[in-house]
Amino acid sequence: MKKITLFILLVFVGFSFSHAQTTDELKKELSSKKDSIAALQSKADQLQKQIDALPGWRKGAFGTIGASFSGFNNWYSRNAPNASAGNIGVTVNGFANLIEEKFFWRNSGGINLGWVKLDDKAIVGDEGFETATDVFTITSLYGRRINEKWALSALTEYRTTLIDNFNNPGFLDFGVGFTWTPTERLVVVMHPGNYNFVFSKGDANFQSSPGAKLVADYTASYYKLNVKSNVSIFTSYNNSNLSNWNWTNSFSYTLWKKIGVGFEFGLRNNKQEALNNALITNPIATFDTADNKIQNYWLVGLSYAF
Repeated sequence: MKKITLFILLVFVGFSFSHAQTTDELKKELSSKKDSIAALQSKADQLQKQIDALPGWRKGAFGTIGASFSGFNNWYSRNAPNASAGNIGVTVNGFANLIEEKFFWRNSGGINLGWVKLDDKAIVGDEGFETATDVFTITSLYGRRINEKWALSALTEYRTTLIDNFNNPGFLDFGVGFTWTPTERLVVVMHPGNYNFVFSKGDANFQSSPGAKLVADYTASYYKLNVKSNVSIFTSYNNSNLSNWNWTNSFSYTLWKKIGVGFEFGLRNNKQEALNNALITNPIATFDTADNKIQNYWLVGLSYAF
């Protein structure tokens, strides 16, 4: 009996040792494979940098779609026990850049549209979706290189809405100055000579004015992550009430093929828009009395990289 027990113990110890040895060998092999993958990825990144440095067009786009729907029937804890709700948002960001040795021409555009609905079954007439977010921006920047990182440049930037009140207001900036491109991903525009044209249908509270324009744009791809951040600042030479700034950020992470998860948020400060909104309920509102809070929007949903 003791011999049998000893034999079983030896077999168990041998199996455990063999299993541990096999596990260690597999871990070493896995580590070696990961090192090989990292080395290949590094070489691929170097090749991509060489490709990005070549003259010619660079084009790309990615967007996000977010939606949520809900319904309530006889849900008595709500003020409206029978109701349905919905929220839909769509964003698209694209660029087309021509990069040459002596000049560049960078073009980009962004759209963010959102609709929301709260349908109380006891009320007739609120069944449709209402516009929640409506942003459209397009920019075009031309630069003539002074050296590798600096250029004389001219910028056109247009911002408005698409669904409601198109070009009412609309903001068109045109200016000249300098552009700094420290890397392929970052572009900084500094234009002391800029004019901010404001279009509106007879609203006296919207005014055009000369000023300075500062724009910083960062666009990059990190493996499966696409990133775009843009801040645009206009400082009026006439009156600080006519100044404005916009900051948008977009992120898209690919999960499968070109489909992934996207997130976008934006901030804006525009006292002319704040006054225009205040005049709806208070006809005697002024720049001093208008509540100029920072505007913001955000969207989370499925994304697609083109």
